[in-house]
Amino acid sequence: MSASQNETQAVYRPWRQTQGSDFRPAVILQVLPELEIGGVERGTVDIAKAIVDGGGVALVASQGGRLERELERVGARHIALPLKSKNLLTMRQNGRLLADLIGAEGVDIVHARSRAPAWSARWAARHMQVPFVTTFHGTYSGYTNPFKRYYNSVMTMGDQVIAVSGFIANHIRKYYKIDEERLNVVPRGTNVDLFNPENVSQERLIALSTQWRLNGDDYVIMLPGRLTRWKGQAFLIKAIPAMLEKIGHRNVRCLLVGSDQGRTAYREELIALSRSLDVQDIVHIVDHCADMPAAYMLANVVVCPSLDPEAFGRVPTEGQAMGRPIVATAHGGATETVLPGETGWLVAAGEVAQLSQALAQVLTLSPERREAIAQKGRQHVIEKFSLTQMAEQTLAVYDKALQRIARNNAA
Repeated sequence: MSASQNETQAVYRPWRQTQGSDFRPAVILQVLPELEIGGVERGTVDIAKAIVDGGGVALVASQGGRLERELERVGARHIALPLKSKNLLTMRQNGRLLADLIGAEGVDIVHARSRAPAWSARWAARHMQVPFVTTFHGTYSGYTNPFKRYYNSVMTMGDQVIAVSGFIANHIRKYYKIDEERLNVVPRGTNVDLFNPENVSQERLIALSTQWRLNGDDYVIMLPGRLTRWKGQAFLIKAIPAMLEKIGHRNVRCLLVGSDQGRTAYREELIALSRSLDVQDIVHIVDHCADMPAAYMLANVVVCPSLDPEAFGRVPTEGQAMGRPIVATAHGGATETVLPGETGWLVAAGEVAQLSQALAQVLTLSPERREAIAQKGRQHVIEKFSLTQMAEQTLAVYDKALQRIARNNAA
């Protein structure tokens, strides 16, 4: 069994759905557009595993993708449906297909994780009279437009609604109507076995260091994330010259770890910016990395300089789990995951001078201070942002949804 499968194994008490005087495994159907790599998809697989470990039956309906095999490995079952489509006729047909699936499989709860399939899933759940749960994963664009806000609002129509952070919960309260009894904050979970310094071999570190041509003497600043403007790569590059002046040397590598996903113009813009600031020897775009635990181990500081608020943001919790200090912008999920002065630094978005100062402080930390930050960061993630925490809280939301439906039926 891989490290990514270990953390949530055998930690849940048996979770069953009562049917009269009998017991049978609860059947939970999660619905999303596809199963490619991403936070929504990863969370779906993690919760499917928790359901199975808890004695339930985990079903996932989507258009499919690279995570299908991993879903099968954790004991869940995938049902292929065209749920990525936003075509109204297809969405209507998806509703009927999901209703048939609910009936055939004896589904107890439908959990929708994205807007277009949520409209289909909501109709199916109501038609079949089973609880409907949603996860509100982001702010979703267009929320100030009445028509777009209505389209987004399906994510607040669950019998129970999960927000992935307090920031998202407050966003829901501000722009959508919802009673507090239905709103639950369940932060995204980090696999603290996978992201564990003790589980990264020297061979993995050497292989990645060789691939990236690190000499072992340079300080490494790392920004993990796809190359897109709002992630703040340009913000970080602009902060490097002043940081170099503060630390008094250029023994630094700044690694932008992420694919441009076809955004070649932005990639070229970052390269040109580095040249214009005379830091082209320091800034390196290293594209996608398949071994992020090893990548974090090579970093002296992990930077999350997003210009727009992250709904949650996995990088700060993954980096802290690996014992790395974090420098992040002071908005969105980072304000909940980073402890200023204890596990990292928070700076104002776009404030180059603040980011330069924070980076200089991290790179000049004493070994003792760095070790204290490492221990506090990992402890913080284990206590508040582990997969175990996320899974147990999600199962508790499922239980609330079942109880709410039972009360309504009794009334």
